[in-house]
Amino acid sequence: MAKEQYITANRASGPNSNTKTEPLVKVIAAIATLGGLLFGYDTGVISGALLFMGDELHLTPFTTGLVTSSLLFGAAFGALFSGHFAAAVGRRKIIITLAIIFAMGSIGTALAPDVEWMIFFRVVLGVAVGGASATVPVYIAEIAPANKRGQLVTIQELMIVSGQMLAYISNAGFNAAWGGHDTWRWMLFVATVPAVLLWFGMMFMPDTPRWYAMKGRLAEARKVLERTRAKEDVEWELEEITETLEEEDRQQTRSSVRELRKPWLFKLFLIGVGIAVIQQTSGVNTIMYYAPTMLKAVGMSTDAALFATIANGAISVIMTFVGIWLLGRIGRRTLVKIGQFGCTACLFFIGAVSYFMPETINGEVDVLRSYMVLLGMLMFLSFQQGALSPVTWLLLSEIFPTRLRGVFMGGAVFAMWIANFLISLAFPLLLASVGLSGAFFIFGLIGVCGALFVIKCVPETRNRSLEQIEHYLHDWLSNDEDTATLAPAKHKAESH
Repeated sequence: MAKEQYITANRASGPNSNTKTEPLVKVIAAIATLGGLLFGYDTGVISGALLFMGDELHLTPFTTGLVTSSLLFGAAFGALFSGHFAAAVGRRKIIITLAIIFAMGSIGTALAPDVEWMIFFRVVLGVAVGGASATVPVYIAEIAPANKRGQLVTIQELMIVSGQMLAYISNAGFNAAWGGHDTWRWMLFVATVPAVLLWFGMMFMPDTPRWYAMKGRLAEARKVLERTRAKEDVEWELEEITETLEEEDRQQTRSSVRELRKPWLFKLFLIGVGIAVIQQTSGVNTIMYYAPTMLKAVGMSTDAALFATIANGAISVIMTFVGIWLLGRIGRRTLVKIGQFGCTACLFFIGAVSYFMPETINGEVDVLRSYMVLLGMLMFLSFQQGALSPVTWLLLSEIFPTRLRGVFMGGAVFAMWIANFLISLAFPLLLASVGLSGAFFIFGLIGVCGALFVIKCVPETRNRSLEQIEHYLHDWLSNDEDTATLAPAKHKAESH
């Protein structure tokens, strides 16, 4: 505590400061989050491409689920391996490698002659998507100043939803201009452009000061801080980083999963896994991947379903801006609660609309029903992208110790992608067996369980540097009296 008070008293632009962000930090965030743009485009483009590749690739409900979910299976392992290697070779080199894999996967899916090759290259693409989801937030969190970390890390989520919106616009545009049956390959190929830009841009970016310090390269850590911090801030932040790493050395903390044998780290890892998984069990990606399919199932035409899906992308982008604004004003824990409770209510709304409203009136398709389902989707995405998704990526980039951040982040995001994979694989079968209403009622019940987890387990990390968060969570989870309720109503972080 004395150390924290000393740092707090002597910092110039700490977590509570209004100091402006250095230009290089903004450039780094813009380039690195091209990985998020690719993440969004490659996960979103399949929603429209599925409507047109089915005949050529002879897709069944099962292989449709495989084509969609194979990317997510690859993403799980991409997150796991990139987390390990990011600690060994650096965050920057991993992102450069992922850019190459993005390009290979995009070209491969565009040229796939049959469903087997499509699934293979979707897995390859997934490795890049998962690696980017685990590495880019950590890279930005470690290179950003504490007072701007929330907003800068959340740019990743903004780029993800922007990529999804671009995918929806691309799908509708190709269909309107040339007809989707002949152009779905171009829909998939377009992703090579931001992949090349990501590779080229990251060649000129530095690695993070915390990674350099972790490797004992303090001179390089200082150089990065001098380029990304106000002059008077360099010394205290470098001292804070080195003192925390020295303390980890005394505790014999290493970047290995064997550290899970320590009770407080095991509890922290489980909290991280829980935060990651509840973002997926809301069913968000069934909406992002299958929205046109669902809207066609409730009566919309193909053209109307593709056009309406653009609204999903647009509301996601708009609400992510709202989320970035909120992160600068309210706590992480509060925002998770708003997102989780709101999403769960919307799931029950969609289920109720599709169950109680008639499919036809006087022999005609009830158009109002399809637009009420679309309204439910838009309300859901407002809570998901305006609250739950941005704060999920931010919390995951903040809560793990420096030496373990890459490994633990990879493990948590691995769990996220496995959950996403299972849900996306099962959804077409769920839709065929219990219908749209049954599927969303099931997601709603899972959402209630997620809300209980949020109330009990999600911590507050706002207004702390990464090193202060590490000390705080160590004390918190090591105290037997506090472990019964891991998220007390009033956190010390709010008073700093």
